[in-house]
Amino acid sequence: MFVARGLDHVNLRTAKLAEMIAFYRDIIGLRVGDRPDFGFPGAWMWVDNHAAVHLVGIDKALQPKEPQIEHFAFRCEGLEAFIRKLRDNGIPYYVAIVPGSNLRQVNVFDPDGNKVEMQFRPDDGPDVDLSPFRMQAPL
Repeated sequence: MFVARGLDHVNLRTAKLAEMIAFYRDIIGLRVGDRPDFGFPGAWMWVDNHAAVHLVGIDKALQPKEPQIEHFAFRCEGLEAFIRKLRDNGIPYYVAIVPGSNLRQVNVFDPDGNKVEMQFRPDDGPDVDLSPFRMQAPL
């Protein structure tokens, strides 16, 4: 059975990475914490033992009509049932593996085009086929 357990994090794109870190640290009260090496600039801002805001550094400031939120993510259980549900309903997806933790991120887009990341632990459905379905994973 597939279950979404709660909102995991919000991912924000910014050309003002240092300013955003300072804002979330000094004004909001979050702390800068551990972050996997994704090969691009960014920071994870932590509340207690949870990375709630993921900042992604970009080179050029976004236009006001461009989305600042790159995605939002849910903690989930039941990877096999979720993959089956997506395939049965013809919903495209791709899977990414988080470096260092091996969390599996099943990425889908809602009808308005918002990216939704569904996170599953490495031991949840270890034998599930994670190949993309009707979608090319970004490089």
